[in-house]
Amino acid sequence: MTSSPIRTAVAGFGLSGSVFHAPFIAANPAYSLSAIATSNPERQAQAKARYPQAATVDTPEDVLDLADRLDLIVLGTPPATHFPLAKAALEAGLDVVVDKPFVVHSAQGEELISLARKAGRVLTVYQNRRWDGDALTVKKLLDAGTLGSVTRFEAGMERWAPSIAKAWKAEATADEGGGILFDLGAHVLDLALQFFGPAEVTYAEITARRPQELADDDVFIALRHDSGVISHVTLNLNSRLHGPRFRILGTEGGFVKFGTDPQEPFVLGGGLPTDPQYGVEPSENHGTLEANGERTTVPTERGAYPEFYRLLAEKLDDGGKASALPAPVDPAGSVEVLKLIEQARKLAS
Repeated sequence: MTSSPIRTAVAGFGLSGSVFHAPFIAANPAYSLSAIATSNPERQAQAKARYPQAATVDTPEDVLDLADRLDLIVLGTPPATHFPLAKAALEAGLDVVVDKPFVVHSAQGEELISLARKAGRVLTVYQNRRWDGDALTVKKLLDAGTLGSVTRFEAGMERWAPSIAKAWKAEATADEGGGILFDLGAHVLDLALQFFGPAEVTYAEITARRPQELADDDVFIALRHDSGVISHVTLNLNSRLHGPRFRILGTEGGFVKFGTDPQEPFVLGGGLPTDPQYGVEPSENHGTLEANGERTTVPTERGAYPEFYRLLAEKLDDGGKASALPAPVDPAGSVEVLKLIEQARKLAS
Protein backbone atom coordinates (compact mmCIF):
# COMPACT_ATOMS: atom_id res chain seq x y z
CA MET A 1 0.00 0.00 0.00
CA THR A 2 1.28 3.43 -0.90
CA SER A 3 -1.40 5.54 0.79
CA SER A 4 -1.88 6.27 4.48
CA PRO A 5 -3.38 3.51 6.65
CA ILE A 6 -7.18 3.28 6.55
CA ARG A 7 -8.35 4.86 9.80
CA THR A 8 -10.89 2.32 11.06
CA ALA A 9 -13.40 2.17 13.91
CA VAL A 10 -15.05 -1.00 15.19
CA ALA A 11 -18.51 -0.45 16.67
CA GLY A 12 -19.32 -3.29 19.04
CA PHE A 13 -16.77 -5.42 20.86
CA GLY A 14 -18.69 -8.60 21.57
CA LEU A 15 -17.91 -11.77 19.61
CA SER A 16 -18.19 -9.92 16.29
CA GLY A 17 -15.91 -7.01 17.05
CA SER A 18 -13.40 -8.79 19.27
CA VAL A 19 -12.99 -12.01 17.25
CA PHE A 20 -14.07 -11.40 13.66
CA HIS A 21 -12.99 -7.81 13.07
CA ALA A 22 -10.46 -6.16 15.39
CA PRO A 23 -7.79 -8.92 15.17
CA PHE A 24 -7.81 -8.87 11.37
CA ILE A 25 -7.79 -5.09 11.11
CA ALA A 26 -4.93 -4.85 13.61
CA ALA A 27 -2.94 -7.54 11.78
CA ASN A 28 -3.16 -5.79 8.39
CA PRO A 29 -0.73 -2.86 7.99
CA ALA A 30 -3.09 -1.27 5.47
CA TYR A 31 -5.33 -0.32 8.42
CA SER A 32 -5.06 1.71 11.57
CA LEU A 33 -7.44 0.53 14.30
CA SER A 34 -8.34 3.99 15.53
CA ALA A 35 -11.46 3.56 17.68
CA ILE A 36 -13.54 0.89 19.38
CA ALA A 37 -17.06 1.40 20.71
CA THR A 38 -18.46 -0.67 23.57
CA SER A 39 -20.43 0.35 26.65
CA ASN A 40 -19.52 -2.80 28.58
CA PRO A 41 -16.81 -1.95 31.17
CA GLU A 42 -15.17 -5.38 30.95
CA ARG A 43 -15.02 -5.22 27.17
CA GLN A 44 -13.68 -1.67 27.33
CA ALA A 45 -10.85 -2.92 29.53
CA GLN A 46 -10.12 -5.74 27.09
CA ALA A 47 -10.13 -3.35 24.13
CA LYS A 48 -7.73 -0.95 25.88
CA ALA A 49 -5.38 -3.78 26.84
CA ARG A 50 -5.30 -5.37 23.38
CA TYR A 51 -5.37 -2.21 21.28
CA PRO A 52 -3.96 0.68 23.35
CA GLN A 53 -3.57 2.82 20.23
CA ALA A 54 -7.34 2.87 19.68
CA ALA A 55 -9.65 5.39 21.33
CA THR A 56 -12.28 3.57 23.37
CA VAL A 57 -15.75 5.14 23.40
CA ASP A 58 -19.13 4.09 24.72
CA THR A 59 -21.43 4.04 21.69
CA PRO A 60 -21.43 3.87 17.89
CA GLU A 61 -22.81 7.42 17.93
CA ASP A 62 -19.64 8.45 19.76
CA VAL A 63 -17.66 6.95 16.89
CA LEU A 64 -19.65 8.97 14.38
CA ASP A 65 -18.68 12.09 16.30
CA LEU A 66 -15.09 11.23 15.31
CA ALA A 67 -15.98 10.84 11.61
CA ASP A 68 -13.61 13.58 10.48
CA ARG A 69 -10.74 11.51 11.87
CA LEU A 70 -11.86 8.22 10.35
CA ASP A 71 -12.17 6.58 6.93
CA LEU A 72 -14.04 3.37 7.68
CA ILE A 73 -16.48 2.07 10.27
CA VAL A 74 -17.21 -1.61 10.94
CA LEU A 75 -20.62 -2.35 12.46
CA GLY A 76 -20.55 -5.38 14.72
CA THR A 77 -23.67 -4.31 16.58
CA PRO A 78 -27.07 -6.10 16.90
CA PRO A 79 -28.94 -6.47 13.58
CA ALA A 80 -31.72 -3.99 14.35
CA THR A 81 -29.11 -1.22 14.61
CA HIS A 82 -27.43 -1.95 11.26
CA PHE A 83 -29.70 0.15 9.08
CA PRO A 84 -29.77 3.38 11.12
CA LEU A 85 -26.06 3.21 11.96
CA ALA A 86 -24.95 2.41 8.40
CA LYS A 87 -27.17 5.20 7.07
CA ALA A 88 -25.70 7.70 9.54
CA ALA A 89 -22.14 6.57 8.75
CA LEU A 90 -22.62 6.93 5.00
CA GLU A 91 -24.14 10.38 5.51
CA ALA A 92 -21.09 11.26 7.65
CA GLY A 93 -18.81 10.44 4.71
CA LEU A 94 -17.46 7.08 5.92
CA ASP A 95 -17.00 3.82 4.09
CA VAL A 96 -18.93 1.06 5.85
CA VAL A 97 -18.60 -2.64 6.65
CA VAL A 98 -21.80 -4.17 8.05
CA ASP A 99 -21.69 -7.54 9.75
CA LYS A 100 -24.29 -10.07 8.71
CA PRO A 101 -27.23 -10.00 8.58
CA PHE A 102 -26.83 -6.91 6.41
CA VAL A 103 -30.09 -5.40 7.73
CA VAL A 104 -33.44 -6.77 8.89
CA HIS A 105 -35.48 -5.99 5.75
CA SER A 106 -34.35 -6.25 2.13
CA ALA A 107 -35.85 -2.83 1.36
CA GLN A 108 -33.50 -1.30 3.94
CA GLY A 109 -30.54 -2.92 2.19
CA GLU A 110 -31.62 -1.51 -1.14
CA GLU A 111 -31.93 1.93 0.41
CA LEU A 112 -28.41 1.74 1.84
CA ILE A 113 -26.98 0.62 -1.52
CA SER A 114 -28.63 3.58 -3.21
CA LEU A 115 -27.35 5.96 -0.53
CA ALA A 116 -23.79 4.63 -0.81
CA ARG A 117 -23.90 5.06 -4.57
CA LYS A 118 -25.06 8.67 -4.27
CA ALA A 119 -22.51 9.43 -1.54
CA GLY A 120 -19.67 7.82 -3.46
CA ARG A 121 -18.81 5.56 -0.51
CA VAL A 122 -17.91 1.88 -0.30
CA LEU A 123 -20.52 -0.31 1.39
CA THR A 124 -19.87 -4.01 1.95
CA VAL A 125 -21.11 -6.86 4.14
CA TYR A 126 -19.01 -9.19 6.25
CA GLN A 127 -20.03 -12.57 4.80
CA ASN A 128 -16.88 -14.14 6.23
CA ARG A 129 -18.03 -17.76 5.81
CA ARG A 130 -17.11 -17.48 2.13
CA TRP A 131 -13.56 -17.82 3.44
CA ASP A 132 -14.17 -20.82 5.70
CA GLY A 133 -11.73 -23.57 4.77
CA ASP A 134 -14.51 -26.03 3.97
CA ALA A 135 -16.33 -23.48 1.80
CA LEU A 136 -13.10 -22.81 -0.10
CA THR A 137 -12.70 -26.58 -0.52
CA VAL A 138 -16.19 -26.89 -1.96
CA LYS A 139 -15.51 -24.00 -4.32
CA LYS A 140 -12.32 -25.70 -5.49
CA LEU A 141 -14.15 -28.95 -6.20
CA LEU A 142 -16.94 -27.14 -8.05
CA ASP A 143 -14.54 -25.01 -10.11
CA ALA A 144 -12.63 -28.14 -11.11
CA GLY A 145 -15.82 -29.97 -12.14
CA THR A 146 -14.85 -32.89 -9.90
CA LEU A 147 -18.45 -33.72 -9.03
CA GLY A 148 -19.82 -33.28 -12.53
CA SER A 149 -23.19 -31.54 -12.75
CA VAL A 150 -24.40 -30.90 -9.21
CA THR A 151 -27.96 -31.97 -8.50
CA ARG A 152 -28.23 -31.41 -4.75
CA PHE A 153 -26.42 -29.18 -2.28
CA GLU A 154 -26.97 -29.74 1.43
CA ALA A 155 -25.50 -27.33 3.95
CA GLY A 156 -25.98 -27.21 7.69
CA MET A 157 -24.90 -25.29 10.75
CA GLU A 158 -25.96 -27.13 13.87
CA ARG A 159 -25.02 -26.56 17.50
CA TRP A 160 -26.11 -27.54 20.99
CA ALA A 161 -26.99 -24.27 22.73
CA PRO A 162 -29.86 -24.88 25.17
CA SER A 163 -29.53 -21.42 26.70
CA ILE A 164 -29.16 -17.98 25.12
CA ALA A 165 -25.97 -16.35 26.38
CA LYS A 166 -26.32 -12.89 24.85
CA ALA A 167 -28.90 -10.54 26.32
CA TRP A 168 -29.82 -8.93 23.00
CA LYS A 169 -30.40 -12.35 21.40
CA ALA A 170 -32.67 -13.38 24.26
CA GLU A 171 -34.72 -10.22 23.80
CA ALA A 172 -34.83 -9.97 19.99
CA THR A 173 -37.79 -11.09 17.93
CA ALA A 174 -37.51 -11.98 14.26
CA ASP A 175 -38.68 -8.47 13.38
CA GLU A 176 -35.66 -7.18 15.30
CA GLY A 177 -33.16 -9.48 13.61
CA GLY A 178 -33.24 -12.22 16.23
CA GLY A 179 -33.05 -15.95 15.60
CA ILE A 180 -30.85 -18.45 13.85
CA LEU A 181 -32.23 -17.71 10.38
CA PHE A 182 -30.82 -14.18 10.45
CA ASP A 183 -27.66 -15.35 12.22
CA LEU A 184 -26.27 -18.60 10.77
CA GLY A 185 -28.84 -18.69 7.99
CA ALA A 186 -27.41 -15.52 6.45
CA HIS A 187 -24.13 -17.41 6.03
CA VAL A 188 -25.48 -20.65 4.58
CA LEU A 189 -27.93 -19.01 2.19
CA ASP A 190 -25.15 -16.71 0.98
CA LEU A 191 -22.98 -19.73 0.17
CA ALA A 192 -25.82 -21.44 -1.70
CA LEU A 193 -26.25 -18.36 -3.91
CA GLN A 194 -22.49 -18.00 -4.38
CA PHE A 195 -22.08 -21.60 -5.48
CA PHE A 196 -25.19 -22.12 -7.60
CA GLY A 197 -26.71 -18.75 -8.45
CA PRO A 198 -30.18 -17.21 -8.02
CA ALA A 199 -32.84 -19.28 -6.27
CA GLU A 200 -36.37 -19.30 -4.91
CA VAL A 201 -37.56 -20.85 -1.64
CA THR A 202 -39.86 -23.80 -2.31
CA TYR A 203 -40.39 -25.02 1.26
CA ALA A 204 -39.60 -23.81 4.77
CA GLU A 205 -39.93 -24.92 8.39
CA ILE A 206 -39.14 -22.25 11.00
CA THR A 207 -39.49 -23.21 14.65
CA ALA A 208 -38.58 -21.93 18.12
CA ARG A 209 -37.92 -24.85 20.48
CA ARG A 210 -36.08 -23.25 23.40
CA PRO A 211 -38.55 -21.83 25.94
CA GLN A 212 -36.80 -18.46 26.00
CA GLU A 213 -36.42 -18.14 22.21
CA LEU A 214 -38.49 -15.26 20.78
CA ALA A 215 -37.56 -15.81 17.12
CA ASP A 216 -36.34 -19.17 15.78
CA ASP A 217 -33.71 -21.79 16.56
CA ASP A 218 -34.62 -24.76 14.33
CA VAL A 219 -34.93 -24.11 10.58
CA PHE A 220 -35.08 -26.12 7.36
CA ILE A 221 -35.30 -24.43 3.95
CA ALA A 222 -35.43 -25.93 0.45
CA LEU A 223 -34.30 -23.83 -2.51
CA ARG A 224 -34.56 -24.37 -6.25
CA HIS A 225 -31.83 -22.53 -8.13
CA ASP A 226 -32.30 -21.22 -11.66
CA SER A 227 -29.37 -23.50 -12.54
CA GLY A 228 -31.48 -26.54 -11.61
CA VAL A 229 -29.64 -27.36 -8.39
CA ILE A 230 -31.76 -28.08 -5.31
CA SER A 231 -30.35 -26.81 -2.02
CA HIS A 232 -31.34 -27.98 1.44
CA VAL A 233 -30.35 -25.71 4.33
CA THR A 234 -30.47 -26.93 7.93
CA LEU A 235 -29.95 -24.64 10.94
CA ASN A 236 -30.36 -25.87 14.50
CA LEU A 237 -29.32 -24.79 17.99
CA ASN A 238 -30.94 -27.84 19.58
CA SER A 239 -28.74 -30.52 18.03
CA ARG A 240 -26.76 -32.93 20.22
CA LEU A 241 -25.76 -34.86 17.09
CA HIS A 242 -24.62 -32.56 14.30
CA GLY A 243 -25.26 -33.36 10.67
CA PRO A 244 -22.80 -32.69 7.83
CA ARG A 245 -21.53 -29.19 7.23
CA PHE A 246 -21.79 -29.96 3.52
CA ARG A 247 -23.07 -32.87 1.44
CA ILE A 248 -23.02 -32.38 -2.31
CA LEU A 249 -24.25 -34.83 -4.95
CA GLY A 250 -23.30 -34.63 -8.61
CA THR A 251 -23.34 -36.74 -11.74
CA GLU A 252 -19.66 -37.70 -11.30
CA GLY A 253 -19.35 -37.97 -7.54
CA GLY A 254 -20.30 -36.82 -4.08
CA PHE A 255 -18.59 -34.95 -1.26
CA VAL A 256 -19.35 -34.86 2.46
CA LYS A 257 -17.72 -32.77 5.16
CA PHE A 258 -18.32 -32.67 8.91
CA GLY A 259 -16.96 -30.34 11.55
CA THR A 260 -16.60 -26.62 12.22
CA ASP A 261 -14.16 -24.20 10.61
CA PRO A 262 -11.23 -23.67 13.03
CA GLN A 263 -10.68 -19.93 12.56
CA GLU A 264 -13.15 -18.65 15.16
CA PRO A 265 -12.03 -21.02 17.97
CA PHE A 266 -8.38 -20.31 17.12
CA VAL A 267 -8.80 -16.58 17.67
CA LEU A 268 -11.03 -17.15 20.72
CA GLY A 269 -8.21 -19.23 22.16
CA GLY A 270 -5.76 -16.35 21.84
CA GLY A 271 -4.31 -17.10 18.40
CA LEU A 272 -3.60 -14.43 15.83
CA PRO A 273 -4.30 -14.37 12.07
CA THR A 274 -0.55 -14.09 11.53
CA ASP A 275 0.23 -17.35 13.39
CA PRO A 276 1.53 -20.22 11.19
CA GLN A 277 -1.28 -22.58 12.23
CA TYR A 278 -4.07 -20.06 11.71
CA GLY A 279 -6.82 -21.52 9.52
CA VAL A 280 -5.30 -25.01 9.31
CA GLU A 281 -7.82 -27.77 9.95
CA PRO A 282 -6.79 -31.07 11.59
CA SER A 283 -6.61 -33.93 9.11
CA GLU A 284 -9.21 -35.97 11.00
CA ASN A 285 -11.81 -33.37 10.02
CA HIS A 286 -11.09 -33.45 6.29
CA GLY A 287 -13.93 -34.27 3.93
CA THR A 288 -14.60 -37.36 1.84
CA LEU A 289 -14.98 -37.56 -1.93
CA GLU A 290 -16.61 -40.56 -3.55
CA ALA A 291 -16.13 -40.97 -7.29
CA ASN A 292 -15.83 -43.99 -9.55
CA GLY A 293 -16.64 -46.28 -6.65
CA GLU A 294 -13.70 -45.08 -4.57
CA ARG A 295 -13.54 -42.93 -1.48
CA THR A 296 -10.67 -40.51 -0.96
CA THR A 297 -9.92 -37.88 1.66
CA VAL A 298 -9.91 -34.26 0.48
CA PRO A 299 -7.61 -31.97 2.50
CA THR A 300 -9.39 -28.84 3.64
CA GLU A 301 -8.18 -25.56 2.18
CA ARG A 302 -6.68 -23.17 4.69
CA GLY A 303 -9.27 -20.79 6.16
CA ALA A 304 -8.79 -17.23 4.97
CA TYR A 305 -10.81 -14.61 6.84
CA PRO A 306 -7.94 -12.11 6.35
CA GLU A 307 -8.85 -12.07 2.64
CA PHE A 308 -11.91 -9.92 3.32
CA TYR A 309 -9.87 -7.05 4.72
CA ARG A 310 -7.09 -7.54 2.17
CA LEU A 311 -9.56 -7.16 -0.69
CA LEU A 312 -11.27 -4.22 0.98
CA ALA A 313 -7.94 -2.43 1.48
CA GLU A 314 -7.11 -2.92 -2.21
CA LYS A 315 -10.41 -1.35 -3.23
CA LEU A 316 -10.13 1.58 -0.85
CA ASP A 317 -6.49 2.19 -1.78
CA ASP A 318 -7.40 2.10 -5.47
CA GLY A 319 -9.94 4.88 -5.20
CA GLY A 320 -12.83 3.42 -3.23
CA LYS A 321 -16.22 3.65 -4.90
CA ALA A 322 -14.65 4.99 -8.09
CA SER A 323 -12.35 1.96 -8.31
CA ALA A 324 -13.00 -0.76 -10.86
CA LEU A 325 -12.05 -3.33 -8.22
CA PRO A 326 -15.05 -5.07 -6.64
CA ALA A 327 -15.82 -4.84 -2.95
CA PRO A 328 -15.04 -8.09 -1.11
CA VAL A 329 -18.80 -8.69 -0.82
CA ASP A 330 -21.36 -7.00 -3.06
CA PRO A 331 -24.17 -5.85 -0.74
CA ALA A 332 -26.66 -6.61 -3.50
CA GLY A 333 -25.92 -10.29 -2.90
CA SER A 334 -26.72 -9.86 0.78
CA VAL A 335 -30.04 -8.27 -0.19
CA GLU A 336 -30.83 -11.42 -2.18
CA VAL A 337 -30.14 -13.45 0.97
CA LEU A 338 -32.61 -11.27 2.86
CA LYS A 339 -35.22 -11.81 0.15
CA LEU A 340 -34.82 -15.58 0.58
CA ILE A 341 -35.30 -15.19 4.34
CA GLU A 342 -38.45 -13.16 3.69
CA GLN A 343 -39.75 -15.81 1.28
CA ALA A 344 -39.06 -18.54 3.82
CA ARG A 345 -40.90 -16.69 6.60
CA LYS A 346 -43.91 -16.16 4.35
CA LEU A 347 -44.05 -19.84 3.37
CA ALA A 348 -43.63 -21.02 6.95
CA SER A 349 -46.24 -18.68 8.44
